[in-house]
Amino acid sequence: MHAHHGVVFVLLSYAVAAFAAWTALDLFGRVRERDGGARIRWLAVAALAMGGGVWAMHFIAMLGFDPGAPVSYEPGLTALSFILAVIGTGAAFFAAARPGLGRLRLPLSAAAMGGAIAAMHYVGMAAMRTTATVGWKPPLVVLSAVIAVAASFAALWASKRETSAVWRLGAAAALGLAVVGMHYAGMAAMVLVPTGAATEGGASPLALAVGVAAVTASILFMALGASIADQKSRLLDVIEAGGVGYWELSLKDRTVRFSERGRELLGLPPGVSGYPVDEPEGLQGDDRARRDEALRRALAGEAPYDVEYFFPASGRWVQAYGSLVRTRAGRPFKLAGVVRDVTDRKRAFDELETSERRQKLLINELNHRVKNTLATVQSIAALTARRATSVEEFGAQFQARLMALSETHNLLTAQGWEQATLRDLLEKELRPYSPEQFRLQGPDVILGPAQALAMGMILHELVTNAAKHGALSVSGGSVLVAWTEADANGLNVLDWLERDGPAVTAPTRSGFGSRLISTSVRGDLDGVADMDWTPGGLRAQLTFRARGRS
Repeated sequence: MHAHHGVVFVLLSYAVAAFAAWTALDLFGRVRERDGGARIRWLAVAALAMGGGVWAMHFIAMLGFDPGAPVSYEPGLTALSFILAVIGTGAAFFAAARPGLGRLRLPLSAAAMGGAIAAMHYVGMAAMRTTATVGWKPPLVVLSAVIAVAASFAALWASKRETSAVWRLGAAAALGLAVVGMHYAGMAAMVLVPTGAATEGGASPLALAVGVAAVTASILFMALGASIADQKSRLLDVIEAGGVGYWELSLKDRTVRFSERGRELLGLPPGVSGYPVDEPEGLQGDDRARRDEALRRALAGEAPYDVEYFFPASGRWVQAYGSLVRTRAGRPFKLAGVVRDVTDRKRAFDELETSERRQKLLINELNHRVKNTLATVQSIAALTARRATSVEEFGAQFQARLMALSETHNLLTAQGWEQATLRDLLEKELRPYSPEQFRLQGPDVILGPAQALAMGMILHELVTNAAKHGALSVSGGSVLVAWTEADANGLNVLDWLERDGPAVTAPTRSGFGSRLISTSVRGDLDGVADMDWTPGGLRAQLTFRARGRS
């Protein structure tokens, strides 16, 4: 009985087979990357894609087959051929994905897939009903099975080694060739003998065409949907692994949706799918204004969405970054991006800024103190030289006064140049003398840096004068120093009283010490000095402010 095949259907059948093979091998790659339940699910999808594609290819080719008589197909066997293709290719992919099979893995996988293709073909042929009996040429039947197994082996080997789209394309082309080659070798093995008997009822070629089209479309959409879903899932996994959350804003309903990590970063409750973008959770004041402005510019296409703000709910600073996503026609349909925790970075910048401010303040303070110290040294040198009668006298007095200034500096350095106590200054100056010769009486009074330097110089002059001319110049003399707490105006009073020393008389002119005391009290200590030279010894009263101008 004469039969022929339409060329268009031959080419179309190969295209469907190659496309199904490409899809299945792509899905099979995902099978190898998964474990457990995820692997089983992807294995089922790959088997359905490959088995359905093989089945669709067979019946597309059969639509182009004209045996010279009406043809119909028995539904049960047609469905069975589909099931055999899916189960057989599923078994092949399962075997290929199991590393425990060793060297037998690829041969067993190729045998399962080639056998499935052959079984689908011959069961599908058995479903054909026409006015002829069907016979077979055994050598060509065996050849068709060999073609299917050999090409399946080549395709699985190529898919295992694929490192680029070129390898996958080659594997898909080989597997498509296996299916088509096996089919047409099997068709060549078929012998039709006319009988003239009426055929039994079955599915018409038109119904089969609709079914094949439906299966092919299902494969297309299934593969597309699975690929998109898997790519999005893997992208989200990578994003989440990096501690970054994903978000997207639908422009249709102005609802923003976050990934699980995104909700965690913002302190949003789990289980809620979307939030109105016009009612941001927890944003207030400047943060709300900056976010609204960034959103307006992003939606207008003026700039990417890039803004940082603080979320009280999570206690974190976060950075949200995203861009406008458009359709191929250029119409925007969503804003999508990532959100990440920048609390540590924000704190680091704040600490750096604080450190820079402190450093600048310290430099300014150091500059101020150095200038003040140099001015003090210059004044000491000028006034000492003015009263000295010889170079030796100038050197001795100048050195003593510099040492007093240095001792006060040492006290301040020990306290980080923040403060010194009045008692410490007095003990430093009176240390060279016997404890029986002086008595200190008063509360803790803390002096600022400038006040401590001024008070140190004043006390040095009082002690030096007492050692040269007053109570500390004789063994029986003593000095009583008493001071008070600050009064309501913030002023302290220090009384210096010398006893049992030689008789003293008031100086006829003001010397360096007197001027230094008077100037220092009025300047840095914001007070006054009252000096009284009685015959029994010097009585001095200093009224000062411990934390005055610096």
